[in-house]
Amino acid sequence: MKKISVTLLIMTLFSPLTTTADVLNIDGNRTVVQNANTPTRGMSKDQVLSRFGEPNTRRAAVGDPPISRWDYNGFSVYFEYELVLHSLIRR
Repeated sequence: MKKISVTLLIMTLFSPLTTTADVLNIDGNRTVVQNANTPTRGMSKDQVLSRFGEPNTRRAAVGDPPISRWDYNGFSVYFEYELVLHSLIRR
């Protein structure tokens, strides 16, 4: 019994430290993701450029607040002002 309690305590303490991904299927061919292979929510444009390099294309901002998009090979990044909102992986 004591061994199970210690194991449960350790699992409870360290479970928030595990990496997770948020996934949302959109129109069958894109997926919203947050993982180590794409920019994460809240990163700045400068951080994205530094880590992932220059995008293949940059789409101009539209709307209020302004939303812009950068397209890379295999994924797109959506920004509100200067911060990442979502990353989409194209299948």
